[in-house]
Amino acid sequence: MANDAKELVCLVTHGIDHELSSVALTIANGGMTAGLKVSLFLTSSGVDLVRKRAADTTQVKPLEPLADMIRDFLSRGGTIWACTPCVKSRGYSDSDLIEGVIVTGASALHERIKAGAATLSF
Repeated sequence: MANDAKELVCLVTHGIDHELSSVALTIANGGMTAGLKVSLFLTSSGVDLVRKRAADTTQVKPLEPLADMIRDFLSRGGTIWACTPCVKSRGYSDSDLIEGVIVTGASALHERIKAGAATLSF
C-alpha cells in the first residue's frame, strides 16, 4: 500500500458462497471508518454479491450479515463497480442489481490506481 494513499480499491472475485466476500466488505467498511475513500471492483463471481437479494442469507459469523455490510458500505458513500463482461456473461442487466451499483469496465479501476489508490484483492 502506498505510504500516502487516501484511497483504497478492493478487487473482489468471490461471491456469496465464499467467506472472502465478507472479509472484503469488513475491510472496505473499516477503511471508510479510517477515513479512506473506498471502492469495490467486482469481477467473476464477485458480481453475484450485488444481484438483488443474493446476499440476503449469507453471514460468516461473527461478522455482520453480508447484505447489511453492502448496504452500510453504499450508505456511507462507498462506490461499487461491477465488471461489464462479468455481468453480461451471467445474463444480468442493471435491473437485476441493487441500487447504486455501476456496471463498468476495468478503466474505472485503472483510473483510481493511476491516481495513487492502494489496492487489495479478495
